[in-house]
Amino acid sequence: MTLKILVTGALGQLGSDCMRVLSEHHETIACSHEMLDIGNSSSVQKVLNNIKPDIIVNCAAFTRVDDCETMVEDAYKINSDGPKYLARFSHQLGAKLIHISTDYVFDGIRSIPRGYDETDTPNPVSVYGKSKLAGEQAIISETDRFMILRTAWLFGIGGNNFLKTMYRLAVAEKGSPLKVINTQYGSFTHSLDLAKQIHQLIISDGQGIYHASGEGYCTWYDGAKYFFKTIGIQKEIHPCTEKEFPTKAVRPQNSILNNLQLKNQNINMMPDWQDSLDTFAKLFKK
Repeated sequence: MTLKILVTGALGQLGSDCMRVLSEHHETIACSHEMLDIGNSSSVQKVLNNIKPDIIVNCAAFTRVDDCETMVEDAYKINSDGPKYLARFSHQLGAKLIHISTDYVFDGIRSIPRGYDETDTPNPVSVYGKSKLAGEQAIISETDRFMILRTAWLFGIGGNNFLKTMYRLAVAEKGSPLKVINTQYGSFTHSLDLAKQIHQLIISDGQGIYHASGEGYCTWYDGAKYFFKTIGIQKEIHPCTEKEFPTKAVRPQNSILNNLQLKNQNINMMPDWQDSLDTFAKLFKK
């Protein structure tokens, strides 16, 4: 069955991969910020009523975590009001909303290697995390036809991400070693893998909250070291703590998400984080 799917944030890292994957199977419509301001109720109502999608995949978000601390109103407009309006008007149309959320809804104080399940109580410690949790809560209050996918440590060919930053620094600072944080734990998630998982959830007619991140766990240091090895860069890197890179926003020490609901429903397609980096490295070197 061919569905009409609207993808918000379609020019971003995940949005572009969703367009790539979903357009192979469905009528897929890309919406950039210029076409749709999700933080504006009238804009959302007008666009959704004109397009009349069966499914909305919301990849639009204010993801600059440190900027959220000083741009609180903007963060809540996009991360909370946006999902609320999308949920409200998708419900009126009888459409399903698939919303992308984050590990930042948790405080990250849990001892390693114990990760977070979908049923664990959120407790965000940053404006970004609080605004994303508010978005989740707004969706649940506005519609019963939704999927919320929490993911972590996202990377892909499109957009900026940690791995691209590491590569840029390795090339720019050829003589000096890099310091990379080795005290925060999570799992790298390839945006292409997540897009494929979203497609599987559409096929399965999923419902509710899911965690969808790469399997296994590592630190930022582990990931950088593995990535350099995979793409053939000889670069000296040293582990350090987050105290050497102070930030405005508090980051979770533990961002490990357990894909429990996907496994319970036998639809988990998320590969191990090393396999995801291997795939990304091949695309990156082209």
